[in-house]
Amino acid sequence: MKLSPPTTAFEPGRAEPVTAWSEAAPTPPPKPERRLARFLRHPFTWFVLVPTLLVTVYFYGIASPQFVSEARFVVRSRADAPQLSLGSVISAATGGGGGATAEANSVRDFLMSHDAVMRAQARVDLVGIWSREDADFYARLHHDDPERLTKFYNSMVSASFDTSTSVTTLRVRSFRPEDSKAIAVTLLSLSEALVNSLSERAREDALRIARAELLVAEHRVAESRAALTRFREAQQDLDSAGTATAAATTISAMESALTAANAELRERMAFMRPDNPALQVTRNRIAALERQIEVERARRTQGEGTLAQQLGNFERLMLEREFADRQLASATASLEAARVEAQRQQVYIARVVEPNLAVHPLYPRKLISVGSVFLGLSVAFGIGWLLVAGMREHAV
Repeated sequence: MKLSPPTTAFEPGRAEPVTAWSEAAPTPPPKPERRLARFLRHPFTWFVLVPTLLVTVYFYGIASPQFVSEARFVVRSRADAPQLSLGSVISAATGGGGGATAEANSVRDFLMSHDAVMRAQARVDLVGIWSREDADFYARLHHDDPERLTKFYNSMVSASFDTSTSVTTLRVRSFRPEDSKAIAVTLLSLSEALVNSLSERAREDALRIARAELLVAEHRVAESRAALTRFREAQQDLDSAGTATAAATTISAMESALTAANAELRERMAFMRPDNPALQVTRNRIAALERQIEVERARRTQGEGTLAQQLGNFERLMLEREFADRQLASATASLEAARVEAQRQQVYIARVVEPNLAVHPLYPRKLISVGSVFLGLSVAFGIGWLLVAGMREHAV
């Protein structure tokens, strides 16, 4: 209650004036028109409430519903096949399991790449699906050039890889449930084709190296056998080792005969006269044996083309052939092992959850979007209001 300004009056018999206070009538409340005018003039209305109202009208009255199709898969190799079962697949989807992490990351990156967009566009009409007339103007696709199509694709398709479960989750949005499922199925097919090509390339690389090693080994074997054949033709001897053995046996036999002849000579000299013809015959035989032994030894160990050199070359060629045969056997075994390992390490995609046909639209998230806009604008307005108030205070 407000008091009216004091009034001064003079009472009879008093020289001083008397001040009288009187209660004034209460101020009437402002009219509704004034409240509305103040509300409309307030900056909070135009900077926060009006944009929030427009966003609300769009999401609840204009925005087209968007349906989501989700698929989940695991990238595995044949090495995991003995442990792969329904239980292990479910375990992988709910929190366990391994998988080829590098290949899974490659698949995820491929799904979000320009190459995936172009391949999917060749199979299903992405431009036609995302630019349908029944979709609202703001949400649908307006351009069909590859760059903008890829940008729009990345806003409607998401692929995430969970390192703890090795499960890749693919989510596709569109304005019709069947369109979302068709795109998801197409992307899964493209991912399987990519994994198959990567696996085939790795397998071919491993087999190519093994086959190259086998060709080198076969060439070495052929060269070693050809060199041995040329040596035999040049020496006119099929088995130099056998010839050397025979020569050693011959010399040994002659040395035995020489030993026997010397013993016979000593025996006869004990009871025969020195001029006995039998003694001369024995001496001649001994001399002949000694000369023959020297000739045989000289032929096998001295000069060019001796049996010792022939035997050394022959043994070197035989050793080279043995090494070549061993290398060929090792290369053949390596090729078989590489073939088995390539089959065992072949990578493939195991589908955990097939693409679903959505029933209820999950996008746009109306309440969350409107609330986010309102809170964001309110915070921005509050910060701006504080800055303006601070500047005015410092200006005064």
